[in-house]
Amino acid sequence: MNEYDSGPDLAYLSATEARRHFEARELSPVELMRAVIDRAEKTEPVVNALTERLFDEALAQARHAEDRFLGKGGLTPRPLEGIPVATKEKHAIAGRTHTEGSLVNAGTIATENAPVIDRILEAGGIIHARTATPEFSIATFTHSRLWGVTRNPWNPEFTPGGSSGGAGASLAAGTALLASASDIGGSTRIPAAFTGTVGFKAPYGRIPGVAPLSADHYRGDGPMARTVDDCVAFANVLAGPDPRDHVSLRPKLVLPTEYETVAGMRVALCLRLGAYDVHPEVEANTRAVARALTDAGAVVEEVELPWTKDDLLVALAAHFAGIFGAVVSEIEAKHRDRLSAYTVAFADTMAEARERVSYLDGLRVETCLQRELGEAMAPFDALICPTTAVPGLPAGDDLLGRLVVNGEDHGEPLWAAMTAPFNISNRCPVLNVPSGHSSWGLPTGVQIVGHTYDDPTVFRIGKALERLRPWTYTPDHRPTGWQLATT
Repeated sequence: MNEYDSGPDLAYLSATEARRHFEARELSPVELMRAVIDRAEKTEPVVNALTERLFDEALAQARHAEDRFLGKGGLTPRPLEGIPVATKEKHAIAGRTHTEGSLVNAGTIATENAPVIDRILEAGGIIHARTATPEFSIATFTHSRLWGVTRNPWNPEFTPGGSSGGAGASLAAGTALLASASDIGGSTRIPAAFTGTVGFKAPYGRIPGVAPLSADHYRGDGPMARTVDDCVAFANVLAGPDPRDHVSLRPKLVLPTEYETVAGMRVALCLRLGAYDVHPEVEANTRAVARALTDAGAVVEEVELPWTKDDLLVALAAHFAGIFGAVVSEIEAKHRDRLSAYTVAFADTMAEARERVSYLDGLRVETCLQRELGEAMAPFDALICPTTAVPGLPAGDDLLGRLVVNGEDHGEPLWAAMTAPFNISNRCPVLNVPSGHSSWGLPTGVQIVGHTYDDPTVFRIGKALERLRPWTYTPDHRPTGWQLATT
């Protein structure tokens, strides 16, 4: 293959661009993989996004991918052929560690691939690294006693978010072209917002998961990327039924790769979701997104939801206490001294919640919240709102008290992210795309919320915003915080 002449820009190619260069024989998968590995060697001492590096195996796989593009052996390239993909460590790979960021699981080896891992490998993606999470993926930040602190490449004083913080950080740092994620309360969308990337919370059942939490209708696995086109391509690989997950939907939905403009669409703008205090810079960036849609011919109307903090708390407490919180509590009962402080606090909170609210209490409130969302969205094609209420969260902070940044109190950390309401309404697809930057040195994000199981609409709006307000990682628009932290 001919040598591609972009040098240091290689690591920031989109997956779709890389694919075109592979097919034109302008770039070798080996060259791309070497560029990504080189980038990781430079950024990882500060960013700390990767828990395991599979670089030697990845280079060998890249050579096989190059052969496919050269037509050797009669094999044709597959959808993700030769693309470097970082996978969340909680997505098990048979024969490799499966700790979920906990000392309790140190030395645990997975016996079976997670469904999303099988999908990536079957599509020709090359898993060159695995990414960090908080312990058991329970937090809106990413640090643990096992792996240390993962930092945001845009500003290392801040976290890339959580729980898929390693995924977001790796994309922003240029150490992966695609990254697998999961979302039970915002774990895909929060890090996407804080790192200026694209994250898709697929509707429940769209992408197969792992038992028993695959039966939890708040959660789901999904894709993260730097562009909407890449997120579409990755989602099309991950989606579809799997016999290991009985709720995985059939037939498989294949997202379009081309979309109409937003002209004539009706979009609801909701800034506070009824319950959140939104930072002025986040609000300004969200309004800028709304203006861009209006300028492109969409009809944008501001609405408010009647949601209250009390109702959201009841729904979330009842649900988490009964399922995910119960799993963590079982572990805490045996291994409390080996857990991170935030994990112990979560287990204690869940124990209290089980005494105060029942699962039925939660369902009563949950279905009311869902109806209110459905009625508010009924006249519209989609809804947009901020992804987070604040521009960032400090790195390494367990957030067990108030959220204090630069000496200013920003309230209770629970209300820093505006994502959990759409896990309560988890049949809605939600796409995070960048909305701008804040004075905190971090990107901000906006959520595009679709009607139940209407995935194409959120990508249609996301693609329009990518054209209207470009966020491509060009040489003059990339994180430099990791460099400053080394000087």
